[in-house]
Amino acid sequence: MEPEYTSNEMMAIAAARRIKDGDIVFCGTGISMVAAMAAKHIHAPNSVIFFETGAVGSALEEVPLAVGDSRVMFGAQVNVGLADAFAFMQNRRTGPSMMAVLGAAQIDPYGNLNATCIGDPAAPQTRFAGSGGACDAASFVSRALIFMKHEKRRFVRRLDYFTSPGWLTGGDSRKESGLGGAGPEAVITDLGVMGFDTQTHRMVAEGLYCGIDPQSVARQTGFDLDLTRAVTLPPPGEEELRILRCRCDPDRLILG
Repeated sequence: MEPEYTSNEMMAIAAARRIKDGDIVFCGTGISMVAAMAAKHIHAPNSVIFFETGAVGSALEEVPLAVGDSRVMFGAQVNVGLADAFAFMQNRRTGPSMMAVLGAAQIDPYGNLNATCIGDPAAPQTRFAGSGGACDAASFVSRALIFMKHEKRRFVRRLDYFTSPGWLTGGDSRKESGLGGAGPEAVITDLGVMGFDTQTHRMVAEGLYCGIDPQSVARQTGFDLDLTRAVTLPPPGEEELRILRCRCDPDRLILG
């Protein structure tokens, strides 16, 4: 019998599996923290979790509720200022790979993100906190993972506001624009993992979770999505779930 699990747990494990031992992980608030913690405790003990507020190599004995939570500083290898943190992220040329785990309100077919507002920017229906460090991370890190709830209103043909760059207009447009980094690697959703075509850099379905109907993914996507390449992703294992539940978020503060 396979263990039961929630969609949040599946998302956290799907993201954690992509974090490699030795990666430096620029981490945002919420489920991205739990994913980074899970990776560190399951298979990537030498990964370094890093926050824009300046904590590098946080011990994370308890899951923080935000990047400004004092728990991100406990046991850190170093605590620096905001400017130093961004300089560290933007000016790396050698050494371990740096990746970012990001979220947003909208995403387009090329992985560009909107975390600023919904509706006309001059008179928005909803105003969010904005970029924070997401635009810098999306522009400079080697790899980026994006967390999104898979809904048609979020997966859109055109963003209401362009907050952070993905693959811009596809093809070689990102490289031609002079942006650093390698662009977004994957979008982790509650239905599966979306990747990007290596030539066009347009979003494709890479893998779906057990029991997810491909047509339900199509219905929840506001643009044409190639589903022909999607495989069924393995569910979380017992040990993965034990660490996630007992070590990373025992109080269900993030996982719910």
